[in-house]
Amino acid sequence: GTHIICDRKFLLECKNSPAARTPPCCLPQTPGVTSLALSSLVKLEELKERNESEEAMPDQDQFEMDI
Repeated sequence: GTHIICDRKFLLECKNSPAARTPPCCLPQTPGVTSLALSSLVKLEELKERNESEEAMPDQDQFEMDI
């Protein structure tokens, strides 16, 4: 067979192309596969809220040491 050889620069340029960033127009909507499942959306919102609440808390030492 024929081997197609691509260099690193070409592959990195392909990653940033507009065609690589948009899904195909005729792709069916399958929850959990082509779109986020409803449960995944709920989990993402919970994680965002948890991260926001952790950021609001002042920095604390991870471990308390008794000397």
